[in-house]
Amino acid sequence: MSHEPLRNDAGLLDAYLTNLETRPTPMTVPGHKRLAGLLDDGLGIVVDRDIQLYGGLDTVKLTNDTLGHAERRMAEYYGADWCRFSVGGSTHANQALCLALGQPGDTIIVNRSLHRSMLIGFVLAGLNPVWLPTEIDDASGLPMGVSLESVTAAINAHPDAVAVALVEPGYLGTTSEVKAIIDLVHAHGLRVVVDQAWGAHFGLHPDLPAHAMALGADALVTSVHKLLVGYTQASILVANTDVLDVDRLERGFEATSTTSPAGSILASIDGSRALVEQRGEELMEHTLGLVRRARQRLGEDVPGIGLPDEHSVPGGRFDPTRFIIQLPQIGADGVQIEKQLMNDGISFELVDRDTLLAMVTIADTQESVDTLLDALIPALHAGRGEPRRLPAALSWRVSPTTATSPREAFFAPHERVSADQAVGRVSAELIAPYPPGVPVLAPGEVITKVLLDGLREAAADGVRIAYAADPTLATFEVVAKER
Repeated sequence: MSHEPLRNDAGLLDAYLTNLETRPTPMTVPGHKRLAGLLDDGLGIVVDRDIQLYGGLDTVKLTNDTLGHAERRMAEYYGADWCRFSVGGSTHANQALCLALGQPGDTIIVNRSLHRSMLIGFVLAGLNPVWLPTEIDDASGLPMGVSLESVTAAINAHPDAVAVALVEPGYLGTTSEVKAIIDLVHAHGLRVVVDQAWGAHFGLHPDLPAHAMALGADALVTSVHKLLVGYTQASILVANTDVLDVDRLERGFEATSTTSPAGSILASIDGSRALVEQRGEELMEHTLGLVRRARQRLGEDVPGIGLPDEHSVPGGRFDPTRFIIQLPQIGADGVQIEKQLMNDGISFELVDRDTLLAMVTIADTQESVDTLLDALIPALHAGRGEPRRLPAALSWRVSPTTATSPREAFFAPHERVSADQAVGRVSAELIAPYPPGVPVLAPGEVITKVLLDGLREAAADGVRIAYAADPTLATFEVVAKER
C-alpha cells in the first residue's frame, strides 16, 4: 500500500529534509557546519545530519513560523488550544507545567508513583505535594493507579489545593479510572493535568485507552520518542488555556528550555504526528497483533509464566501493547535472564528479579519479536526454579513520612551519614530504583528502616539505584541538624 510522503503534511519534517537536500552555506552555529566528516569519518556519522531550528528549519529570526505552525497542528490533533514541542523530553515538559500551576507554597495533589521529573518540578516551582497512594492488584502485583476514594479524601483534606496531577498510564501500562477522576476533580473546581509520557499512542485504536485530553484533562505531557517514532528527547506539552494561564505556560516552558533546539528532534515530532494521523489505527493494529501472538506463544511454550493483559487486569485498565513477563510463577530470575540475552544483543526496558518488560512498538516486526522469543524461551526453561510469591515492587509500595517540603529539603544544608545513622533522618536527596524512576525516597521525607531495607534488597537483586549520591547505599545525604 502506498502512502503520501509525510513531509507533505509536516512542515518541520519538510524543512529538515529540504535543508539536507539543498546543502546551504550557513555562517551560523553549530560549529560542525555539517562537515565534521571532513575531519573524522566517525564524528561525521554522528553530527553531519544535525540541523538546528534557528537558521536551519527556519530563518534565524523564525520569519516562517515553521515551528509555530507545527505546534498548532499538534494542539488541534489533541483537541487543545496550546502546544509546545520539547527537545528536553517529558522531564522538561513536566517541569515547565509545574511552573505554570501555582505559586510557591501552593499544594498539589499527585500520584506517589510520579516520575522524578515532576517531583523536581515541584522543587523548582515550590509546590507542596500531597501524595495519592498507589493501588496494587493483589493477583498480579501490578500498580493500578489511584482510586476515586483517595482523590476525594485528598481534596476534602486539602481544600487549598490548586490542582491534581495524574500519571496515566503508569510505567507498567495500568491506568486509574481516568475519566471518573477528571470529572470528580473538575466538580471540585480544580484543574487536572496528566503526565502521559508512556501513552503517546493512546487514542489511536479502539482497543487502546483514549488519551487524557479526550477524557477532559486540562493539560497533557507525552513522550513522542517512547512509543511512537520521535527522536530521543522528543516530547510535547499541550493544554487548554481557558483553564491554564497561557502566559505562565509560555514562561515556564521557556525558563526551562534550551535556546538551541535540535531540528532533528523537532522534525521527528511533527513527522510522528503526520504518521499517526495518516496511519495510526493501521499501525497499532499491527503492534497489538505482535504482542498478542507473542503472549500466546510464550504462554504455550513456558507453562505457568505470568503474562498480564487487558483481560486479567481489574477493569481492563491496561495498555494491551505492554508485553510484561512475570517470573515468580516459574522461579526464574529476571536479572540472570537479562545477562544471557544481552549476549544476543537483546535488551529489555525493565528488568528486576521478578519482571521483564519488553517494549513492542509500531516500528517492530514479526521478525524482531520472534528474535526476542527465540532467545528468551530457552533462557526461561534453563532458569526455572521453585515458584515464589509474586510481590509488588518497592516503587509501588512506598508510604512516605513527610517532614518538610521537597524544596526546603533540597536547598537545606545537608550532610552525609552512614546508612544506619540515616534512619530517622530527613532525606536531602531523591533515590529511585531505575527503571521505573519512581522515587522511593524524596527530599523532605524521613528515611525509615523499611525503606532502607527495601532499597538494599532491590540493589542486591541487581536493580540500578539511580540519583543517589552513593548508589552503593552505604551512605545517605540528609538534612543537617541545627547546631
